[in-house]
Amino acid sequence: MTLPAAADLSFDIASLHAAYAAGLSPAAVLAESFARHKAADDPAMFLYLRDLDEAQVEAAALPAFDAAAYPLWGVPFAVKDNIDVAGAPTTAACPAFAYLADEDAFVVAMLRKAGAIWIGKTNLDQFATGLVGVRSPYGVPRNAIDPLIVPGGSSSGSGVAVARGIVSFSLGTDTAGSGRVPAALNNIVGLKPTLGALSASGMVPACRTLDTISIFALTVADAHRAFRVACAYDAADAYARPIAAPPLAPVPPTLRIGVPDAATREFFGDAAQAEAFAAALDQLRGFGCEIREIDFTPLYQVAQMLYEGAWVAERMAAIEPLFRSNPEAIHPTTAKIIGGADKLSAADAFRGFYRLADLKRAAEPMLAGLDLLCVPTIPTFYSLADLEADPIGPNSRFGTYTNFVNLMDMCGIAVPTGPRSDGRPGSVTLLARAGQDGLAAALAQQIQQAAHPVLGATGKPLPVAAAPVGALAPGEAALVLVGAHMSGLPLNGDVTSRGGRFLAATTTAPDYRLFALAGGPPFRPGLLRVSTGGAALAVEVWAMPIARLGEFLLTIPAPLGLGTVRLADGSTATGFLVESAGVDGAEDITALGGWRAYLAR
Repeated sequence: MTLPAAADLSFDIASLHAAYAAGLSPAAVLAESFARHKAADDPAMFLYLRDLDEAQVEAAALPAFDAAAYPLWGVPFAVKDNIDVAGAPTTAACPAFAYLADEDAFVVAMLRKAGAIWIGKTNLDQFATGLVGVRSPYGVPRNAIDPLIVPGGSSSGSGVAVARGIVSFSLGTDTAGSGRVPAALNNIVGLKPTLGALSASGMVPACRTLDTISIFALTVADAHRAFRVACAYDAADAYARPIAAPPLAPVPPTLRIGVPDAATREFFGDAAQAEAFAAALDQLRGFGCEIREIDFTPLYQVAQMLYEGAWVAERMAAIEPLFRSNPEAIHPTTAKIIGGADKLSAADAFRGFYRLADLKRAAEPMLAGLDLLCVPTIPTFYSLADLEADPIGPNSRFGTYTNFVNLMDMCGIAVPTGPRSDGRPGSVTLLARAGQDGLAAALAQQIQQAAHPVLGATGKPLPVAAAPVGALAPGEAALVLVGAHMSGLPLNGDVTSRGGRFLAATTTAPDYRLFALAGGPPFRPGLLRVSTGGAALAVEVWAMPIARLGEFLLTIPAPLGLGTVRLADGSTATGFLVESAGVDGAEDITALGGWRAYLAR
């Protein structure tokens, strides 16, 4: 195998690791990373750049290449400068706030332990307040796709560094969309995890109850790989939650996806963005997804609360000593936003909490039965000139489809969908319930592979990724679904709400008969093992946390139960079976081959 040159690589992790396996050295990759930064000639991208020799020493100390043991071996990454890296300054884009970090943030430590090598700290909208990327005393990073467009914020430098191929991935933070908007503007992936999945230890907060560290990458697979490494429970973080991070799995055969209806779909006159979103929905339909248009008004009302109530006061709580003692140190626009907290009382804060609870309850019927939401990541584009004319309005409009997400405790991932009709990058964001990060990423990867866009601004093509293979993670058991619990059917929520995730569509061994049972809705089948006259029947195999199986069993009515089901490949798994007495008088539908075929009939 010919040894590739570091300069020829896009720095996606699959390409890097293939090159490392062929003998390329991390030293060469790091040298190329620093050379790309120099060639970009963008002094506002990084606020602190590590010494190359120091990074080379760390690379030389890596153990022998082993991508299984060290999934980020030799992978260069950048860190938003409101996240600590030992020995480097943390400024949050405010010189008066700066301090020298004594230790790595929890997430940074996890990434370095997996073999990743940090190269620098990136610029941001000061104190992570903004979605535009222009609110920094250190200057404005140049958008990697079009220098006339804003880079997006608050994680501006992190998005640009990935899009230019300087690093394989970077850390941002996300409170209102800061891990998604720069992704859309720079043609890359932006992963916003479930709140609490990634530790906030060592991160300067904006809104402590809503913040999460986020991940930018060139590919969905890379973003999810970094997420899996970083997703470890940190008892020192009072807002941390134990969230599972299994490998990417196949997309379920049927997904129900909510999208804004025509009346609540907003593009602010950008016809190209409207066309690009419609095309993305057509692509999802082509995948077999069911698109459901819903009224987004309750979600927009949630979004409006982020900068109008209790959470503005929470931003003040994060920086109040500096705000009171040295207000001139705060960027004027940032100071105006955070200063609004002085008009709020404690009673206003509680009223905000009550209002949020009311809106969440109002949204529940609308979201019930949906697996995901799909929204445009941004409604339109804004230029640097637009922000000079109006520093507030465009920022607010950027948050149309992002501001409600953290308040609603959703996870999400922004993914490129290919260029729009005018050449600007297209992007959609998939949103899911807390803990469903893997489902959102699985569909995002399918979208990116189908669109096959170039990677960021590198000009390099997206590598073809192997289709994910469903595999159990530690603590999971396989569960065979045969009827109303399968993807897209009425009881699938009983599985997904308990952490279930799709592994494969297959058939049983030819030892079963299928019956349409009396009762309903929901209507259910009964799978009965027989000694003769059986057939192979269509089923789905899902993974479920073992700790939730007992609870799930209690939802299953007689004559159904869980037992051992034999599959076509000879393996066995826990699955739905029916008592023999339960099929008396039931319609035998074995000849149809499965429950979906019966429903279609």
